[in-house]
Amino acid sequence: MLESSRRRALDALNSRYIYGRLPLLHAIIFLIELLVMSRLVAKFNSYYNDKPILTTMITNAVLGGIADTVAQTLTAYRSRSKRSLPSSPGGKTDFISIEIPDFGKEKPHNFGELMPSRYASPPFDFERLTRFMAYGFLMAPIQFKWFGALSTYFPITKARGTVPAMQRVVMDQLVFAPLGLACFFGFMTVAEGGGRRAVVKKMQDVYVPALKANYMLWPAVQIINFRLMPIQFQIPFVSTIGIAWTAYLSMTNSSDED
Repeated sequence: MLESSRRRALDALNSRYIYGRLPLLHAIIFLIELLVMSRLVAKFNSYYNDKPILTTMITNAVLGGIADTVAQTLTAYRSRSKRSLPSSPGGKTDFISIEIPDFGKEKPHNFGELMPSRYASPPFDFERLTRFMAYGFLMAPIQFKWFGALSTYFPITKARGTVPAMQRVVMDQLVFAPLGLACFFGFMTVAEGGGRRAVVKKMQDVYVPALKANYMLWPAVQIINFRLMPIQFQIPFVSTIGIAWTAYLSMTNSSDED
């Protein structure tokens, strides 16, 4: 009974759109994530001083969730934009519109049933959101140790700042970036239920293009990060910039499934 009610509520939300294009459920989840993130930002220094690794893990998880929500919203928006928008009699698009199938052409679907893909854009994937948040949560301690090691081996001082920062960037992009991408696609594939063959296929299909895209973005970001950011803000800074990057990886990962 509870499961049926939950499914009906999600189906109802998935069939509602803001201005006919932006999925209402996606927007609600995004706003909730922003509220959680604003709370973390307001208390970040005090949380970090008490429990630096746990604070970084939670921050990474929330930012990973935001990134995947953005990716899912973009996918749903693009899918919705390919179709005509429902309009009011005056020709204006309604603020909240509801997807209603053409009951005159075929048997209508029960309220609790999912509509076929031609009737609605992809529903919000909570399992996918959980995978991205879990990956961000689990990777944070590794990033924490890695950034700490770079800080130790290549210290930045007032007299010597640019060269150590460049050394950190080179090490980060030659060592951590390739391994991090491999971990990402491997983790996601296994979490989706894939085995060794699925992991190998995923690497063959998307790893090299993703690594090339990485080298177009992250060296410049990491120069700013290592040169200007205090160490406690380096992972949050990377994760914040990484919202767009993770959204790209999310769409890359999901497009390969399709």
